[in-house]
Amino acid sequence: MAFEKRDLTGSLFKNDKKISDSSPQYTGTITIDGVDYWQSAWVKESKSGLKFFSQSFKRKDAPPQSYNAPPQNSVSDDDIPF
Repeated sequence: MAFEKRDLTGSLFKNDKKISDSSPQYTGTITIDGVDYWQSAWVKESKSGLKFFSQSFKRKDAPPQSYNAPPQNSVSDDDIPF
């Protein structure tokens, strides 16, 4: 049986390509209301010792964003004196 993509479903896989300690431990995709999202998850522990997933979602069609990118400034070519 072929994989059937359904709304309000997704998959998470262990992230074997972590580039830093803050990289997600699990990554995957999810579809919500027909829109595809990247999904990231981290295993965390509450103050009482209960483990849980902390998750974030980002639309796949959103422009790429670098978390380490320097702040953008608004200097135009007209502002450069040479």
